[in-house]
Amino acid sequence: MAHQAVARLTVKDYKADLKPVWCPGCGDFGVVAAMYQALAKLNLDPDNTVLVSGIGCSSRVSGYVNTYSFNTIHGRALPIATGVKLANPGLTVLVAGGDGDGFAIGTSHFVHTARRNIDISYVCMDNGIYGLTKGQVSPTSPHDLVTKTSSYGNIEAPMNPVLMALTCGATFIARAFSGDPKHSQEIITAAIAHRGFAFVHMVSPCVTYRGREQFDIVRERIRALPEGFDPTNRDQARAVAFENTEEVISLGLIYREERATFEDGHDRARRKAQARGPFSYESILHSFIPDHEAAAARK
Repeated sequence: MAHQAVARLTVKDYKADLKPVWCPGCGDFGVVAAMYQALAKLNLDPDNTVLVSGIGCSSRVSGYVNTYSFNTIHGRALPIATGVKLANPGLTVLVAGGDGDGFAIGTSHFVHTARRNIDISYVCMDNGIYGLTKGQVSPTSPHDLVTKTSSYGNIEAPMNPVLMALTCGATFIARAFSGDPKHSQEIITAAIAHRGFAFVHMVSPCVTYRGREQFDIVRERIRALPEGFDPTNRDQARAVAFENTEEVISLGLIYREERATFEDGHDRARRKAQARGPFSYESILHSFIPDHEAAAARK
C-alpha cells in the first residue's frame, strides 16, 4: 500500500510528550535516542508507523515515540504486531521489548514470528535481569549471577538470543550496544529497511540491578565484526552466534537473507481463493466431511 510522501521530519518530530521514567543511566535511553534517529533518517510518516511493546522497563518505549503505539501484555507484543501488519501491510511495524518479555513467556511467539518471516522489526533490549519487577533472574542472566531469586548464584545456563534467531529462521539478525547510539541507529535503520523479520539484539545494561560497571564490562568485551565478514554466509553467522558473550560481544549485522515473507504467501493464497470463486456452505462442509450427506442420513 503506497502512502503519500511526508515532508522531511526531524528527531524532534518523533519525540512524544511523555518523558521517559527509566532509572538515571539506564541503557534504554540510548536505545530510544537511536530509534528517534532511525525514524528520522528513514523519514517515516508517524501516521503510518506503529510501535508495539510488551511489559517491562524497555517496553515503556512505546509511550515515548510519536507514532501509533500499542503497549500489550507480557510476552505478547509479537503476535499483536503480526496482526497489525496483516491487517494493514502498508504500515511500518516495530516491536520493542526486553529479554524477560521476549525469551520467557514470549519465547514461542518469537520462534513462530521468525520462521514465518513476518515483515516487522524487533528490537530486544537485553539487560540479563528483570528490572521492572525489581531484580529477578531472567532467561539471559549469566550463570552464577546473584539476584533476588538466585541468592546462591543462577544455576541455569542463559539463553542465546542470536543463536535462537538464526535457528528459527530470522532473515535479519544484528547486535548493537545501547552505549553507542550512533551504531545502534545504523542497525535499527537497516532492520526497518529490511523486508522480512529483522531481529536486533540490543545489549542494554541495567545500572540498578546489574550495576553501573556493566557499561565498562560491555565496552571491554565488544568488538566489531572482522573485516571481510559476510552476513549472507550462514556458517560465519553461526560462528558468531556461538561466541561466549561473557568473553566477547560482536556488534554489527550478523546475518541477512532475502526470502519471501509471510505476507507474500498470504497474498498468493488469497489470489488462489479469489480465482477459485465463492465458497458455498456445502463445499466447505464437504472439505471437512466428504460423506457428510451420508452421515446426515444415518442420523
